[in-house]
Amino acid sequence: MKKDVHLKGMLRLYMQWPAIMSILLIAMNLWIYSVDKRAGIIMSLCVAVYIVIVGVLYFYNKTIIFSDLVDFAAQYGSVQNVLLKDLQFPYAILLEDGQIIWNNTCFSAVFGNEAKAGTYLSKYIQELNRSVFPKDEDKPIEKEVSYNGRDYRAVMSKVPVKDLQEAENILQMRKGREYFVTVTLNDVTELNEYIRSNEDQKLVAGLIYIDNYDEVMESVEEVRQSLLVALIDRKINQYMSINDGIVKKMEKDKYFFVIKKAYYKEMEKNKFPVLDEAKSVNIGNTMPATLSIGIGIATDTYAQSYNYARVAIDLALARGGDQAVIKSSNGITYFGGKREQTSKNTRVKARVKAEALREFITAKDQVIVMGHKIADVDSFGAAVGIYRAALTMEKKAYIVLNDITTSVRPLYQAFCESPTYPDDMFIRSEDVSDVINDSTVAVVVDTNKPEMTECPELLKMTKTIVVFDHHRQSSNIIENTVLSYIEPYASSACEMVSEILQYIVDDIQIPNLEASSMYAGIMIDTNSFMNRTGVRTFEAAAFLRRSGADITLVRKMFRDDMEGYRAKAAIISSAEVYQKKFAIATGADLHVESPTIIGAQAANELLDISEIKASFVLTEYNGKIYVSARSIDEVNVQVIMEKLGGGGHMNASGAQFNHTDMDEAVACLKQVLDNMIKEGDI
Repeated sequence: MKKDVHLKGMLRLYMQWPAIMSILLIAMNLWIYSVDKRAGIIMSLCVAVYIVIVGVLYFYNKTIIFSDLVDFAAQYGSVQNVLLKDLQFPYAILLEDGQIIWNNTCFSAVFGNEAKAGTYLSKYIQELNRSVFPKDEDKPIEKEVSYNGRDYRAVMSKVPVKDLQEAENILQMRKGREYFVTVTLNDVTELNEYIRSNEDQKLVAGLIYIDNYDEVMESVEEVRQSLLVALIDRKINQYMSINDGIVKKMEKDKYFFVIKKAYYKEMEKNKFPVLDEAKSVNIGNTMPATLSIGIGIATDTYAQSYNYARVAIDLALARGGDQAVIKSSNGITYFGGKREQTSKNTRVKARVKAEALREFITAKDQVIVMGHKIADVDSFGAAVGIYRAALTMEKKAYIVLNDITTSVRPLYQAFCESPTYPDDMFIRSEDVSDVINDSTVAVVVDTNKPEMTECPELLKMTKTIVVFDHHRQSSNIIENTVLSYIEPYASSACEMVSEILQYIVDDIQIPNLEASSMYAGIMIDTNSFMNRTGVRTFEAAAFLRRSGADITLVRKMFRDDMEGYRAKAAIISSAEVYQKKFAIATGADLHVESPTIIGAQAANELLDISEIKASFVLTEYNGKIYVSARSIDEVNVQVIMEKLGGGGHMNASGAQFNHTDMDEAVACLKQVLDNMIKEGDI
C-alpha cells in the first residue's frame, strides 16, 4: 500500500506559503470588490491565474522538490562525514569493551594506521581500557596518556544509542549496554614541554650545615684549621657552581644556596655526591666533616620554599646529619644518612634542656609520663627517671603503662611490691582522663611518633608536651611540643634522662631500684655496652652506678626462661643468608608472651655470625608481623626499615606489617633490600 510522503517542521511551513498567500489575496480581492466592482473583477482574474499557476507548479514539481531535498540531505550527510573523517583531532568510536568500530584519518595517523576497526584501543595505550571509561553520560573522563613519545589528553564520553536502535533496524546491542564510547586525543606535547620548561626555571632554596664543625676543628692542628675550612668551602662552592647554583656562607658552619629546579633534579638523581666529597677532605683531621642539606620546594612563594628548607635542615640534623632532606608540598624525601653521627662529648645541650624542663615542671602541678607501645626496658627506665625528677620537685606524677611485657615485668613487679611507691604510680591510658587537668605536663620518652605512644589521646588533652628521644625523626612527629630533645647519637633514652637528672636538681638522690631500671635500659639498648656506646654512655652508667644501680639484680631480672630460650633457638635455626650478607629469620607460633622481645634478642645474636652485616627477624604478635633489624656498622638498618614504614637507629630499628602472612612479609623485605642494593643505598 502506497503511503504519502509528507514534509514536517519548518520546511512544511515554507512549502505552504503559496496557499497562505492565496488566502490573503482572496481576502484582499473581496475588500477591493466592495470598494470598486470593476477593480474587484480584474483582481479576481489575477488571483485566479496566480492560484492556477501555483497549483500546477506545486503538484507537478512536488516530486522534483522531494528529490532535491533528498539529494541535499544526502550531500549534507556526506559533507558531515567528510568533515568528521578529516577532522584535525584524533577521534574514534568504541564499543563498551574498548573495541574500535570507527575512527577518523587523524586517529589512524597517530597510531601509524595500525588502529583499525575491530582492534582494541588498550592494545596501543594500556591506560585507555574499560576500567577508566565514563559511567555517566554527562560526566566525560579526561586522562593524560603517552604514545610513541607524544603526550595526549584523552577525553572519553559515553554516548547512548538506545533511541537510535529502536528507530532503526541497523543496530542490535545488548540490553543495558546501548551506548558507544567516543575518544578524542588532544596532543599536549608542546604544552607539557612549555610547562616543564617553566617549572624547571623556578628557583629552589636550600641550606647546608656542617654537622660536626667544632669536633672536626678540634681534631686538627690550629694552624691547619683555616685550610680545612677553606677546602670544605671549596667543595661546596664547586658543587654548586657545577649545578649553576649560588651559595652564600652565612656563618662559620652554615650556607645558603639557590638553584634552578632543573639542576636540583640532577642533584637528586645523583643522590647529592657532595655529602661524600666533604668527608673526603683530610689534612690530618682525625674526624671527617659531615654535611646536612635541607631543600625546600614550594609552588606558591619563594618565602615558603625557604621555610620548607629550614624545616628540612632541622629534620636532617635531628636524624643524625650526614644526609639531605627535601621537603615539598607532596611530602619529605631522605637521601644519605648512612653514617653514624659522632657522639658529642659536651653536655651543654643536656644542661640547657634540663633547665627548660625544670621551668615547665615548676609551673605545673603534675606530670604524666609515657613511652611507646609494647614498652621495653629503655622506655620503662626513662619514664621512671622523669618520674623521679617530678617527685624531687614535689610534683604529683604518673606513668602510663598498658601492656606489661615480659621484658619490663621484673622491674614493674619490683615497683608494685615496694611500699615506697604509691598504688597509682602506674596508670592505664583509659585512666588518663580521670587524672589530667589544665596544669599537667605530658612527657614522652623513647619515641617521637604520636601513634606509637601509650596514649595518643593524652597529646590532645594537654598543651604542654615534652619529648625526649634518641631515635631519628621521620616526617610523622609529635607536633606542638614546648620542649623537644632528640639526640640520635645517644645510646638510649635512659642515657639522656640520666644526664637530665644531673642538672635538673642539685645533688639529686635516686633510689636503687630506679637507678637499676635506668641502668638496665642502657644495658639492653646497647646490648651490654657493645652497640652505640660512647663516652657519655659510660658516664651515664657510672652516674647510675654511683646512685646505687645493682648490676647483679639487673642481670638476674633479665635472664631468659626456658620457653623463651627455646623460642629464640627456633628463630635462629630458621635463619637464611640472603645476598651473602643478610640474615633473615622468622618466628611464628612461638607460644611465648612477648615474641617481639625474643625476636630482637635473636636478631642481636645473628650478628655474631661472620660475614653477616645485618640481621632481620620477623615475629608474629597480636595479628601483626613485627620486624627487628640489627647491624654492627656497615649497614644502616634505619633507612631500610623506613622503606617499610618503620624507623629507629642506624644499628637497631624495627617495622611492622598489618597482617600475618609471613611469606608475603619476607618477600616484601627482600624486595626492599634488592631495590636499595640496586640503587646504591646500602
